Amino acid sequence: MSFLIDGTQYSNWSGTIFRQMRDGGLDAVHVTLNYHETFRETVAVIARWNRWFETYPDLIFQGFTAADLDTARRTRRTAIFFGAQNPSCIEDDIGLVEVLHRLGLRFMQLTYNNQSLLASGCYEAEDTGLTRMGREVVAEMNRVGMVVDMSHSGERSTLEAIEHSARPIAITHANPAAWHPARRNKSDRVIAALAETGGMLGLSLYPHHLKGGGACAIDEFCAMAARTAERFGSACLGIGSDLCQDQPDSVVEWMRMGRWTKAMDYGEGSAAAPGFPPMPDWFRDNRDFPGLRAGLARAGFDAAECDGILGGNWARFFAAGFGAAPAAQGPERRSA
Repeated sequence: MSFLIDGTQYSNWSGTIFRQMRDGGLDAVHVTLNYHETFRETVAVIARWNRWFETYPDLIFQGFTAADLDTARRTRRTAIFFGAQNPSCIEDDIGLVEVLHRLGLRFMQLTYNNQSLLASGCYEAEDTGLTRMGREVVAEMNRVGMVVDMSHSGERSTLEAIEHSARPIAITHANPAAWHPARRNKSDRVIAALAETGGMLGLSLYPHHLKGGGACAIDEFCAMAARTAERFGSACLGIGSDLCQDQPDSVVEWMRMGRWTKAMDYGEGSAAAPGFPPMPDWFRDNRDFPGLRAGLARAGFDAAECDGILGGNWARFFAAGFGAAPAAQGPERRSA
């Protein structure tokens, strides 16, 4: 069986969750370090992870390259790969891209809902695309081996990132907007461009991204995955659960509001329920990850396709995206 990899989580980390990762057989998880944190605040989060690696060495370790997936499988531990859901961690300094990469950052979103110094978020009234700095940062991320993530970005910005990046990019946690028109879900045009250039779409299990919310049935979710594969191929699909297990509702306020507003921003939630929505009963924690296989099989995927979606496709993407670029490579357009 191929690797089991979750393309995004932001849980309230604990020994309990790390043990559940092992019970679920997760070989790797891409974890969120920051939303609105500055560089120094992000480094403090990395220091906290260092303590967890020291405290739970039999359960987790920090991943840096795709080869760490083999280490995870061999030692029966979960490799933790760092990501940022906002470029706030590089502030206005392109040099911090390489610094954070050396500390283990392997994914960075160019925006988190709002306009950033790099691109437009999906909640802005006008999407102006990549900024001058955005183009430079994408080229630098390509150079060092940090994946461009456009999960919370607007349509134009996402398409321009796909076009400008010399390496395939990722949308680590989102679903097709044609299935459920959440502002964060992606158009067929974006998914097609992503697939054509070797990128990855991590299908999200976060209720606001699901048709029917937390009541969405596993077979409905997997049928959506099958329809997406029919149109764009299964090789571009993985899972990016966006699991936020055990987080207090106050964290939602930080995610949505940060320091940029004093008003309550409910995002894709409702004013009546501003906190975290209930997860589907078929995916409450990492122990439920292997259960997705049966749903995918019922939707018509064969064993190899199931292996790919549950981790094999992410493993291939990690191998292509995490290494430093050859010295001769620049930001020019790659071939598909």
